[in-house]
Amino acid sequence: MLRWMCGKTRCDGIRNDNIRERKLVENRIRWFMHVEGRPIDFVVRRVDQMEDSQITRGRGRPKKTTRETIKKDIEINELDRNMV
Repeated sequence: MLRWMCGKTRCDGIRNDNIRERKLVENRIRWFMHVEGRPIDFVVRRVDQMEDSQITRGRGRPKKTTRETIKKDIEINELDRNMV
């Protein structure tokens, strides 16, 4: 189904994992654009703007946040935050 949605066929030689990752990145960037377009007083924007100091983490490697993942996606796709 993902191949069909992306307009790819098996003959193109693209692995399912790559197609799935591209689709996830596209959806994350679309959600980021949606959230950034909302006024600041909306709940989603307020939660996104929360300071990192309010989050307490346990031992071990820190979990990757949504903000870090979006930042990586924007860098990989060579997008500017203002473009998004």
